[in-house]
Amino acid sequence: MGILGELLRKIKWSPPDRSKILLCPRCESPNIELSSKFDSWLMPKRYICRDCGYTGPIILEVYEKEERKGKDPG
Repeated sequence: MGILGELLRKIKWSPPDRSKILLCPRCESPNIELSSKFDSWLMPKRYICRDCGYTGPIILEVYEKEERKGKDPG
């Protein structure tokens, strides 16, 4: 597959051992959840933000920063 195969591998890759936080794309609130228990089973995922009322399939996934062990760089 060449370049296309390499691109698909990079897209599917996620950093190991890091917890991700789901954020609303409109207000960046972490108070977001799936709209029903059937999402991603019978229908495409839809998220609802409890703070601003956003409803849609797009969310932000942010990975928490890891604490570096060892010496400070400066």
